Formats: sequence, C-alpha cells, structure tokens
Amino acid sequence: MTLPDILYEDDFLVAFDKPSGLPVVPARPGEAGATLMAMAREARGPSLACVHRVDRETSGVVLCAKTKPALDALSGQFQSKSARRTFLAMAALPPPEWIGGACAPVRDAQGALPPAFTVDLALGEDERDPGRIRAFRRAGGRPSVTEFRVLESFGRFAWLECRPLTGRMHQIRVHLASAGAPVLNDTLYGDPGSVLLLSQLKRGYKGRDEERPLVSRLALHSSAVGFSHPGRGEPVEITAPVPKELEVALKYLRKFAGARRGA
Repeated sequence: MTLPDILYEDDFLVAFDKPSGLPVVPARPGEAGATLMAMAREARGPSLACVHRVDRETSGVVLCAKTKPALDALSGQFQSKSARRTFLAMAALPPPEWIGGACAPVRDAQGALPPAFTVDLALGEDERDPGRIRAFRRAGGRPSVTEFRVLESFGRFAWLECRPLTGRMHQIRVHLASAGAPVLNDTLYGDPGSVLLLSQLKRGYKGRDEERPLVSRLALHSSAVGFSHPGRGEPVEITAPVPKELEVALKYLRKFAGARRGA
C-alpha cells in the first residue's frame, strides 16, 4: 500500500487524505497490517505524531505534527475545542420500526429529518459489547455533542454535514443512529437492511442479478479540519475531496431521486 495523498505540508505539519479501510494506528498493540502512521513515519521520519484520529472505515483529513511544539499547539486546540472538524455523511433512513429503537429520534411523522438538529447525548463504552459505544440518556458516559445540517434529501437517504463539538470514539455514528438516521453501511450501529442500489432509483433498470451497491463502504468522510497554524498563528482550513464512490452515488441520487436542498 502506498502513502495516501498529501493535502497540505510545511515545516510544522502534514495532512493526509486517508482512504476508507486504512487504520490510523493499530486497533490493538502488536496488531499486524498497514497503518497510516507507520507509512507516514517511514516517509517523513519517526518523530511524526498524529494530532487526531478517525475510524478505520472513515475517509478524509488526518492531521499530523512534525515537531513537539507543533504537536502541543495543535493538540491544545483540539482539547480546547477551538479546532473545527467537519464531516460529510450519507444517512440511511430506516423504516419506522427501526426508529422505534432509537433513543433520541428527530425524524417527523413522515420519517423526514429536520433541516438542522443537534444531538446532545453522553457516550461511553458498552460494557456488554466491547468495541461498541452506547449513548446514555441519563447518568453515565462522557458529554458529547454533534451539530447536523441536512445538505440534500433523497427520500430514504440524506446527505449531511456533521460538526462534532466533542471528540469521542464513534461519536457521529452513534449520535446519528440515536437520532434514527444511521450512517449508510454502518455495520456496528446501522440498519443491516439499508442498502443503496441503482435499481431502487432508476425505473426499468436491467442487470439486477449482478447488481452491486452504489456505496460499499461506511458513508462517512472527514471533509475539513480548521485550526490556527502552530508556527504563524494564521487560520488554516484543510479540505479533502469527496471520495469517488460517494460522488457517484450522489450523482445518481440527484438524477433519479429528486433531491431537495436542505436549509
């Protein structure tokens, strides 16, 4: 595997466009397999340090510091919440019976999402199922807040902008599932019955026997990270293009599903 595309680089930091499926670091100590940080340190030196992480299945911007002062400055911004992270997600809108299991549903009687909404639910490890995170409606967990905005609606699917105000593991995924609109292809928190097929959108589609989903990966993308430059103090925003698989799915949804722009 080759080093992912570099979105930005100078003497203080480097930002990569991580593909879906590549972990930032090993999930467990000693775990074999390629990781972003192993490849990045081989290319840029062993002192390179990761400032923040995204899930293995999530694509997009990952920011790394080249020096200890840069790491301290950037980490401080993430801890103080002055750094800004923006994600894009394709949410699946499961049927009413699935919504009934969500702990903080926001969808209306017709199953649609509001133009904008905020999920404020504490998150913590699910002791009954290690590796999963669960939402706490009452006591327990760590405070977690995510702001969402609907960019486009496509009936059973929605294209969302997600702004996490805290940085918990699986935060966006759990918050969207809790709202009754899980990320498409989320094998941990989503609806296994939700799949995006061209035959669902295009009348008279041929080739159903050999059809594959338009999106086969987790439909979550780290699209932008904004911060103050650790050396110059000026504002910087690093963006990652929407992956081709998601772009193709959006093209077909816009063409055949009658997209409605969000507020």
